[in-house]
Amino acid sequence: MAARQNSKDSFGGASKGAPFYIYLLMAASVLVFILWPTVCILKGSVYFDGAFSLEHYRNLLVINRTLLKNSLVVGFWTTILALFIGVCCALYITHTSFKAKKALVMVLLLTMISPPFVSSLAYIMLFGRRGLITWKLLGLHWSPYGPHGIIMMESIELATIAAFLIIAVLRGIDRSLEQASLDLGGSKWNTLCHVTLPLARPGIVTAALIVFIRSLSDFGTPMFIGGNYNVLATQAYMTAIGIYNLPKASAISTLLVIPAFVVFLIYRKMMTKTPLFSKRVTGADTQGSRLPSWVNAVVFTVTWSFILFELLKYGTIFCGAIVKTWGVNFSLTLHHLQTLKLSKLHCLLRSIKYATLSAFTAGIMGTALAWFLGRQKGPLTRTIDFIADLPFILPGPFFGIAYLLAFNWMPEALLGSGFLIVANCVYRQLTLGIKSGVSVLSQVNPELEDAVRDQGGKGLDVFKDIIMPSLKPAFLVSFINTFTFTMTTVGGIIFLVTPYTKVATAEMFDAIQNGDIGVSSVMASVIILVVMIVNVGFSWFFLRKKTTDPQKTEESYVPSIETAQ
Repeated sequence: MAARQNSKDSFGGASKGAPFYIYLLMAASVLVFILWPTVCILKGSVYFDGAFSLEHYRNLLVINRTLLKNSLVVGFWTTILALFIGVCCALYITHTSFKAKKALVMVLLLTMISPPFVSSLAYIMLFGRRGLITWKLLGLHWSPYGPHGIIMMESIELATIAAFLIIAVLRGIDRSLEQASLDLGGSKWNTLCHVTLPLARPGIVTAALIVFIRSLSDFGTPMFIGGNYNVLATQAYMTAIGIYNLPKASAISTLLVIPAFVVFLIYRKMMTKTPLFSKRVTGADTQGSRLPSWVNAVVFTVTWSFILFELLKYGTIFCGAIVKTWGVNFSLTLHHLQTLKLSKLHCLLRSIKYATLSAFTAGIMGTALAWFLGRQKGPLTRTIDFIADLPFILPGPFFGIAYLLAFNWMPEALLGSGFLIVANCVYRQLTLGIKSGVSVLSQVNPELEDAVRDQGGKGLDVFKDIIMPSLKPAFLVSFINTFTFTMTTVGGIIFLVTPYTKVATAEMFDAIQNGDIGVSSVMASVIILVVMIVNVGFSWFFLRKKTTDPQKTEESYVPSIETAQ
């Protein structure tokens, strides 16, 4: 009876005291920093010369329809190639007896923590007009710029996301179904086509949708290696930054949202009953290969080609940081590192500060809102959950321009403090903390919370003694993801950066634009090292007790298809 009474007197698992008003404040912040900017950019896209007009959309769909066509073509072929590489990597890890699986995972993780434009930079260094392979080794004179370069680099870069999504699903399928197919006389090929891949369909489809959206929103790769081949995302950047035509830039970004919103609806429908973490007892890996020999050969070839290219890519980046002039003078030098120390160090330190603030804020808000959204059902919670999901799948330029329109009234002192950059990163990654927290809380018996209240505990006691210890894995996921995202992002915050808030990725972006390969390589290398050190250190700090617990079980959290976004 007491438990029921507490339930009636509570709202979202918190009594209508301090915790309730904290939740109310966080819910209001979701409306202010996600919904309001979205409304502002949609409103700004339909105004022309101060009056309501669809002129910008007419120009895009009639006069400049080539931009939309180019974006869709690049998105389509990027999705196909990224999925092919991702499926091969996933099958290599889950369905073969090949060695070096840990090496593949390490390469995939390295790609996940890399700053943007690394693939474009490596492509120019290896295959450009003065590229190490094309010009130095083969003596070729060819133009690497165009749609083929964009598709190649985006496919390789986004294949990591596809691989992690598909691996998560393949690890969670019931292997006895595959064994039953083989026992009943089915060939390995038929088992792969009619059992394994259909079971992995949610991961494959979701990976395809996410890769397609990310390809649409990528403006850096087409800008650096697209040549005269322009796409919508690049045009949005040039329109906002180059000529400062925000209404037209808003229309271009909104046009990118139409396919993204369709994808969002499909994604939510598919993910309704799929948790971020699925708890299962780990079993032994498959004995031997369950794939046909020729499929094994294809998987092996594609996977190791991907690994070798990634190693070559990062080796090239690191070497570019210590040679005088790439493509001309390969003698060793520390000049570029000294440049970083003298003039670029402030940008790096600023990035670390913003990333730390964003990570802690997103982690705390995400796990706290998870308690609210996971325990309370109703229209309000569904609305907040829906709005919190929006920036996670909206194109980066859309959200960046939206902030520029919504908060340009703020005092210069606040704009110069980096507040908008931190807020942009926090609310773009907030949903991951919420989703992971809700999923973890689904495994916590609510009667434990009621027991604390029955003993006289208040909402803060429940949160401190029951919820927070349970939500450590969710906080860890949110912190690492948000820190990595803030250190490596540029698409959304490039519109918010000022001379006083310039970050490392923006510095790297400018260096690539200016053709300064040495400084670009140094910035990329340092960002990768910082993110790697923080991720490993923070994970060790949170998990060190768990790994030394002699009573640990064989159960593990298996990331589902949303984890690797």
